[in-house]
Amino acid sequence: MPNQTKSLEDVHESVNVKKNGFKKILSFFGPAYLISVGYMDPGNWATDLAGGSQFGYTLIWVLLMSNIMALLLQSLCTRLGIVRRKDLAQCNRETYPKGMNFVLYILAEIAIAACDLAEILGMAIGLNLLFGIDLIYGVLISFLDTFLLLYLQKLGMRKMELFIVGLIAMIGLCFMTEMFLAKPDFGEVAKGFIPSIPNSAALYISIGIIGATVMPHNLYLHSALVQTRKIDRDDNSIKKALKYNFWDSAIALNLAFLVNAAILILASSVFHKNGYHDVAELSDAYRLLGTTLGTDLAPKLFAVALILAGQSSTVTGTLAGQIVMEGYLHLRINPVLRRILTRSLAVLPTVIVILIFGEKEVGSLLIFSQVILSMQLAFAVIPLIHFVSDKSKMGNFTINTTTKFFAWTIAFIISFLNAQLVYGEFNKWMANSQSYSLNIALVGLEIGLLILLMLTFLIPIFIKRNQENQKEIHEPFEAFTLEEISKQHFQRIIIALDFSKTDKKVINYATQLASTESSLILVHVVESATVKYTGEKTNDAEALSDLKRLEQYAQILRPIFNETKIELGYNNRVNTIVEISKRHNADLIIVGSHGHRGFMDFIFGETINKLRHRVDIPVFIAK
Repeated sequence: MPNQTKSLEDVHESVNVKKNGFKKILSFFGPAYLISVGYMDPGNWATDLAGGSQFGYTLIWVLLMSNIMALLLQSLCTRLGIVRRKDLAQCNRETYPKGMNFVLYILAEIAIAACDLAEILGMAIGLNLLFGIDLIYGVLISFLDTFLLLYLQKLGMRKMELFIVGLIAMIGLCFMTEMFLAKPDFGEVAKGFIPSIPNSAALYISIGIIGATVMPHNLYLHSALVQTRKIDRDDNSIKKALKYNFWDSAIALNLAFLVNAAILILASSVFHKNGYHDVAELSDAYRLLGTTLGTDLAPKLFAVALILAGQSSTVTGTLAGQIVMEGYLHLRINPVLRRILTRSLAVLPTVIVILIFGEKEVGSLLIFSQVILSMQLAFAVIPLIHFVSDKSKMGNFTINTTTKFFAWTIAFIISFLNAQLVYGEFNKWMANSQSYSLNIALVGLEIGLLILLMLTFLIPIFIKRNQENQKEIHEPFEAFTLEEISKQHFQRIIIALDFSKTDKKVINYATQLASTESSLILVHVVESATVKYTGEKTNDAEALSDLKRLEQYAQILRPIFNETKIELGYNNRVNTIVEISKRHNADLIIVGSHGHRGFMDFIFGETINKLRHRVDIPVFIAK
């Protein structure tokens, strides 16, 4: 049985680290590039465009500051994953009460859906701008990336990382070309790194830039992705892994910073310079790029970069969803179903809004997704800092006092700014709402989030649990002796026979699992044309022949076992076996497997899978 304590079980420690030299450093590079796409997703573009068009190069320093904040937080994630070999969701599950963990899980899932929403909208807008495809069809087309992700997962983690790096490189190339066409004033760009806030509007946009930069799902994801590297567990190896992963994060996040800075610089040099100070919509930016620069290449590159950004970001969303589900709920589901559920949570609201309100509300929906992300961020950052500050769990790799100071300062700044953003947007909704009930619900939600935030901060401080009371991922261990095992025999065994070549295997396994004191019940289900038509018992030629064959099997087994009975069932295999097993109070069912699956199951019927969900006793599959 797989070890469920590992993050991303199927790729855990799947990447071998080279022994020495430059190849060793390169083998650690990759996880941060999957993270970096979340820092340049379409949700960030609106704030970058607004900042550049309104205030020119003035707010570039805000981008740099938010990038430094992100680098520190992501380095804490890598520390947690490498040292404790658990991701953020798993650590939360160990620390917080069950009910609170469920709320944190729901918030994390909502944040992932919100992030997916921004990516869907970005990709749909890009397709609309480039090819004229209606937004609603672009949203539906985004469903196809489900299959792209599944294909990438089959190729392995390293191939997926290279795919993302390729997309990032193409996005960077698009904006390098845009910079060449826009010809920005680099002297003015340099002045933008001097901190200044011209007015309250600039402060609001600065809050939006910081709020849109650090994504909560990235914190869960990074703490799991670093566990894909197979490293030794001695202090020296861990120290080197931390160092190389920091370099990985620094390079990847700085590339993301350059992309975001390029968007802001582009907006400054093209829109602000030409008097367009209210450009925040992606579609507006696309149209104005062509008219101001006098070339069709600039808007096309902008749309291509937008599609690539949406596509690259969507890959990481599903992985993050898998991590929070496995970490919080200890639940694994089919990757296809996981992807469809995540995408549906984002696609359905988008389709509904477009159908009801039209395409003009897409911009508002994009802003809404960023508010949802802002609501969740503090609930990921605060536990993360607590966990890497825990001396008992982190040992020699606990963060030092200086790092703690800056980490908590960043947590406070992010929490405060995001709270401001959420409060401001909630007030707008309440002012525009005609519903008293909705206003009450929004106030209640604000109070609830504040209480939850306080609990998230206080519980790790005031609740000190003993090691034996720590919440285990598995059920508590119960000791047993070999004598107890050897005395455990199945007393009443149902043997399902279909008179095929597998019958011999089924009976062979039954003789190994039974003792001489066991009772065997041989079962066959008649599925003749008469039974299919009447749905009742029959004495037709097939039923009589089946009864005779059962008796032949029984005669072979009766000298060996205490009791051997035969039972004929009719029409429905699963219902019959379930009914007979209950009537005889059976403690084991043995069935044969023909080895077919998928579409063949649909043709021949899937007895085993249905049967095991209908009974509460073991079902042994003889192959």
